[in-house]
Amino acid sequence: MAQRSLAIVLAAVSAAAVACGNGGERAREVGGTARAEVAGIGFTSDQLAQALLGEAPGYRRAGEPDSGEYGSLKAIQNAARLQREATLDKPRCGTARPGGTVASDVPAALVSFTGTAGQTATETLMGMSAADAEKQVNARVPSGCLRFRTKVGSQWAEHRVVETPKGEIGEGSRTVGVTTTGGDARARTWYVVFRGRHYLATVSVFGPNATREDAERLAREAHEQAERVLP
Repeated sequence: MAQRSLAIVLAAVSAAAVACGNGGERAREVGGTARAEVAGIGFTSDQLAQALLGEAPGYRRAGEPDSGEYGSLKAIQNAARLQREATLDKPRCGTARPGGTVASDVPAALVSFTGTAGQTATETLMGMSAADAEKQVNARVPSGCLRFRTKVGSQWAEHRVVETPKGEIGEGSRTVGVTTTGGDARARTWYVVFRGRHYLATVSVFGPNATREDAERLAREAHEQAERVLP
């Protein structure tokens, strides 16, 4: 299976694997300084962008960070489009999101990195109340969605999902791993979702050699950076 096909099916899988995954809702475009904020909390997307990782050992930043309302971020919109290209053999695994989806109008910022071993990493910060962030951290993948298949064009890929017990990164975290195989190709994605003071963060690492240890290391670094910058 081509790398693009694997990217498409991994985008589809993320909806099932991560409760705050790349939802299909599209928000209105946000221009200018992207001053979306959460009422009563005050984090703007500009502040969140400043709190993103600027560098990470073993990675180099892929372009400038994107910020604005969550649904307006280019990476989120592209992932939603790619998800629509994939068909799941268990449709509920692509639509059921335990813990609820992230509202498309919350302030957010996103940055991506490329690794020296061919993997990619992405960090997203979202302004969110403690209660809503806790729902995302407590969400779990439905037992019936730990194994399923997706189809892109005429090609099928198989996915296996593993989820670790609740972790202690930030003020609480969850880690989810997805192994995808299609034809002779194999890819792994590890997601870490954690919460801080009035924000939720996700860190994902994708590639044939992506590891849980790397994803959680980046998540810890992301938490330290966010805590240094956000008031």
